[in-house]
Amino acid sequence: MTPEITSSAPTRGRLEAVLRSGRFAITAELNPPDSANPDDVFEAARPLGEVADAINATDASGANCHMSSLGISALLVRAGYGPVLQISCRDRNRIAVQGDVLGAAALGVRNVLCLTGDDVSAGDQPGAKPVFDFDSVSLVRTLRTMRDEGMFLSGRKISDPPKLFIGAAENPCVEPLEWRPERLKKKIEAGADFIQTNLIFDMDRFRTFMARVREMGLHERAFILAGIGPLTSARVARWMRSRVPGIHIPDALVERLDAASDPAALGQRLCIEAIQEVREIEGVSGVHIMAYRREHLVSEIILQSGVLDRRRILKG
Repeated sequence: MTPEITSSAPTRGRLEAVLRSGRFAITAELNPPDSANPDDVFEAARPLGEVADAINATDASGANCHMSSLGISALLVRAGYGPVLQISCRDRNRIAVQGDVLGAAALGVRNVLCLTGDDVSAGDQPGAKPVFDFDSVSLVRTLRTMRDEGMFLSGRKISDPPKLFIGAAENPCVEPLEWRPERLKKKIEAGADFIQTNLIFDMDRFRTFMARVREMGLHERAFILAGIGPLTSARVARWMRSRVPGIHIPDALVERLDAASDPAALGQRLCIEAIQEVREIEGVSGVHIMAYRREHLVSEIILQSGVLDRRRILKG
């Protein structure tokens, strides 16, 4: 069943078109450069663009400074890709957020992902002053107001409202597990059209989460894309689960990586298997691939998973 999303009219963006058609969507994360060179963005985008329906431009993830999401999104539009602009509530007040959204829409950005943002204490400039004028739910609601009601939060009219496909994030595998579907419900009720989850390494937890999502009928109201990514070693897995907010990696998986003769190859194979597994879970509309500084692997992972072959069969 194709979800009845809240958007009043299609944005004509590729991601929304794929999801509305019932095809299994693929998005991928572009890790921003510490550079002002646009070629660094284009080089990272090429292997993603071969398979992805949209490319996420991260917004100072981990509270570390890189090229801005808005700048990357504008470059991706210029190169013919469909970006997902990420907006973190950590760094902007409501005036800046609303202005950035209009600017992004004017540049051709159609997809926006609303995030609360990691605390500045997690980054390499902990003395920075956080803003948090919004949280992710109120940010989603603001974008829906701008799009559907054609107004700023002040009540002032927007002469030409932005055409947006509004997204939010969810962490289905971290405690408190029973609270996660309820949090997802709030974001969907606020106006989220699609959801990208954090990285999933515990499929049992994700299946339990999706069972509750289906009970609540949330999969019929928004498109859910499961976050998947390759682990390269047990050391990286341990670092991620201790340092990256929202990540749960089971001990058994870390032990498998520890015992592997080629842990990177194992991690890639497990990533492919995870894509194939979530493809069969009712209510999952696509995958969001996150391969930190390993964008060159994304095309290979997607092609080996076979999801594009199945999509062509369904289309034809």
